Amino acid sequence: MAAKRRKLSNPLALAVMVLLVERPMHPYEIAQTLRSRGKDASLKINYGSLYTVVQNLEKHGFVEVTDVERQGNRPERTLYGITDAGRVETVEWLSDLVAVPAKEYPVFEAALSLLGALPPDEVARLLEERLKVLDVQAASARGGLEKLRETLPRLFVIEAEYQVHMVEAEAEWVRGFLAELTEGSFPGVVDWRHFHETGEIPDEYLRLEAEFEQRPN
Repeated sequence: MAAKRRKLSNPLALAVMVLLVERPMHPYEIAQTLRSRGKDASLKINYGSLYTVVQNLEKHGFVEVTDVERQGNRPERTLYGITDAGRVETVEWLSDLVAVPAKEYPVFEAALSLLGALPPDEVARLLEERLKVLDVQAASARGGLEKLRETLPRLFVIEAEYQVHMVEAEAEWVRGFLAELTEGSFPGVVDWRHFHETGEIPDEYLRLEAEFEQRPN
């Protein structure tokens, strides 16, 4: 099952439409509402980008101007509301995001794919630093989540619950990988260390590279 290619891909656009399903709002009110509900922990929100997002939604027919407020000497405020097409897009887009796993490219994953460029002992030292930060983040996030649960239904903080579990899962994986490096039980760590000590590419690496080059495209 593949996700449909959408006219807009910025999750902030989806968040805007979800809010406008509730009632028409102007961009500043949208930003304030997202922040007051804690959604800035999951979405990058600033007024300038939000205004551009709203304009793009209007261009594609997902939102429309419903009113222009004028209060004394204050600048005009344009209210936007959801269109029928926007309601359909909101449901379909959100459903895709929930149902279809998307390939993402986290920077830590990118670093892991290039890890051989660092000596294993240095990697172990760096992972120790990362693990300390992750443990602090996990404890802080867990405490924050428990505080939110005192006043909000679980549905309203489900993304915070997910964030806690993701940080804890990463910390658990890093802790296991770090243990393998420090104990010397990680497969190939001897060749890995030898390469950085001598600059000589291990025979096993050369053999694997030759086999890969011989594979049909």
